[in-house]
Amino acid sequence: MAEVRFSTMARSAIKAEMAGEPFDLLIIGGGITGAGILLDATARGMKAALVEMQDFAAGTSNRSTKLVHGGLRYLKQFEVGLVAEVGKERAIVYENGPHITTPVWMLLPIIEGGTYGWLATSVGIYVYDKLAGVKRSERRKMLTAEQALAIEPLLRRDGLKGAGYYVEYRTDDARLTLEILKKAVEMGGIALNYAKATGFLYHEGRVAGAEIEDVFTGETFVVRAKKVVNATGPWVDELREKDGSKSGKTLHHTKGVHIVVDGKRFPLRNSVYFDVPDGRMVFAIPRDCKTYIGTTDTDYHGDLVHPRMTQADRDYLIDCVNFMFPNVKLTAEDIESSWAGVRPLIHEEGKDPSEISRKDEVFVSPSGLLTIAGGKLTGYRKMAEKVVDMVARDLGEAGRSFKPCNTDKIPYSGGDFGGSDKMPAFVEDRAQRGVKLGLAEEDARRLARRYGTNVDVVFNLLASGRDRAEAYGLRPDVYAELAYGLRHEMVATPSDFFIRRTGALYFDIDWVKENQDAVIRYMAAACGWSDEDTERHARELQARVMEATVVEEADTGLPAGIVGA
Repeated sequence: MAEVRFSTMARSAIKAEMAGEPFDLLIIGGGITGAGILLDATARGMKAALVEMQDFAAGTSNRSTKLVHGGLRYLKQFEVGLVAEVGKERAIVYENGPHITTPVWMLLPIIEGGTYGWLATSVGIYVYDKLAGVKRSERRKMLTAEQALAIEPLLRRDGLKGAGYYVEYRTDDARLTLEILKKAVEMGGIALNYAKATGFLYHEGRVAGAEIEDVFTGETFVVRAKKVVNATGPWVDELREKDGSKSGKTLHHTKGVHIVVDGKRFPLRNSVYFDVPDGRMVFAIPRDCKTYIGTTDTDYHGDLVHPRMTQADRDYLIDCVNFMFPNVKLTAEDIESSWAGVRPLIHEEGKDPSEISRKDEVFVSPSGLLTIAGGKLTGYRKMAEKVVDMVARDLGEAGRSFKPCNTDKIPYSGGDFGGSDKMPAFVEDRAQRGVKLGLAEEDARRLARRYGTNVDVVFNLLASGRDRAEAYGLRPDVYAELAYGLRHEMVATPSDFFIRRTGALYFDIDWVKENQDAVIRYMAAACGWSDEDTERHARELQARVMEATVVEEADTGLPAGIVGA
């Protein structure tokens, strides 16, 4: 059932189903917020559909710092409630999907003249642990300068007073979104990527659905629904304009950039959250033999679909690294890849980008359109609960009744381990199965971690598809991931596969270059592309590679040399 309902080969059937009987709820936007709303609504018994004009998670939900974190820095802004709520949500996200979320110890160096002194760091992380309900084994420790350097020798020694040491949760933001969507579809929801809402339907002045355009074919169809939610992130104001209800509070777009460096060039042992001289704080995080650094936080007025790293962004982050890790001596030539994301914050007059609240808010238009704006990746589930509660209340006026929210107890697709403590044994067992199928142990373990309890399906595709893999020049593991992506994860373009299903464009760009031709050949055959389609998709992938590896000349407005040591 899930394969048919979440397969690229089933687009026609999905569109026909969407254009059929009216839905209780139509969600526009396939990022983490929309995905969470679809799962919550479906789990409560609503008939719900979701459309996304790009690929799922192609916007902000694939361009974060890739942390499910409690927002320690928000204590500085006295947003105690936000810290308490999202801090507790970390544990829920981890237990529901331990294959896509990993606890990591994070160092917070205490630097003379820095944002946090010893007392503020100690008290701040203690309060953070209490608010977030952190388990005993993950509670904060305070380290002397010597202890901090023993754990992380790359830290600057000049002015180092010590460090806080606490746990955050690293995630794959795009796959988190995807696994939530897959679970929602498994439970009866329906979702379609590359399906753009071009206008709303109305009945007696109330929004009653939307007209949808298939981005690939230009075909349009109508989805009727009793309630419609605008969960389009940076684009929410555009949809409010279509509804004639953009008034009052509006969005404030800011841009965040991250850069990726090979782990041999920047051999960081721990994740580090550190001060930089302009008063901001930046993360440096090891992942998959790479280290990534971010983020910037600047006002943004450019292209929302394809934001880019500029030379000023790049130089800012290089200077950040060289300030806290002076022996690294990072240069522009060391950067292998990058990503830029747009944060859809709710505008607050007179505040700098870093000071604007990350709290979410729901706007209700006169037509009944619900718009959810602001918020954080970590808080997606509570945002969804708030929206679906409102939908349930409105539908309840017609005599309907729905279950309360229970998404805190629903494992994501691939997360059915029976608890996070059982995942390591599962991964080892499946890694051995992968080895018996001819995979290198490292590749087998990587697949088991990435796909969790769905890895058996991936391995079955590998076992049955050796001849097809060889015919298209695909390595067996690449073939298995690609076939799984097409049949079970709505992969529609090479970029979907290389960016959001595998993360390779960011964390293993050489792997992309090595496999791109074979992947495109196989997808062309599997999807029935014409030569023109194939060339178009190949060009699109190259454009995404260029975005990740070539800086844009335009300046972001950052003063030159703002950070340099």
